[in-house]
Amino acid sequence: MDKFEERTIKTENIFDGKVVRLQVDEVELPNGKTSKRELIKHSGAVAVIPITKDNKILFVKQYRKPLEKTLIEIPAGKMEEGEEPEVTAVRELEEETGYTTNDLSLVTSFYSSPGFADELLYIYITDQLEKLDTPPDGDDDEFVEIIELTLDEAKRYVEEERIHDAKTNYAVLYLHALGRM
Repeated sequence: MDKFEERTIKTENIFDGKVVRLQVDEVELPNGKTSKRELIKHSGAVAVIPITKDNKILFVKQYRKPLEKTLIEIPAGKMEEGEEPEVTAVRELEEETGYTTNDLSLVTSFYSSPGFADELLYIYITDQLEKLDTPPDGDDDEFVEIIELTLDEAKRYVEEERIHDAKTNYAVLYLHALGRM
């Protein structure tokens, strides 16, 4: 047993929504005392770093209600229950950009906010994009605009906080470190 482990004594389910489930766990701490943990349960998410034939990165511009502002991000979305990450990656790429690919490479995966959420985010990369003749319809409540940027432009957007989320910052840093663009 991990000496830092917190043993769950009781779980109270608070909310079960379309995107997340919220619960409060009463836990026994390593020192024997008890505490409460507010937890967000999430089925996981996938993001794609799509690179065009002319060496530009495809981004989506969309409004983010929790932040009350518009951000520029790499295409991403929530995994459906039981869905493989690669399937989600292609689906989200098609819905959000109108492109598809048969050549995805896993870059990494990481927990987005482990202090309160169990969301595991997978990041893929592709430079083998094909424009779809008829892109699938996206979510009814999602409105996005496609933006193509060079790596230098994307780095400037990071500095200006127009790109300001963890997964997209990671993607820009990853491409910069690769030195391939």
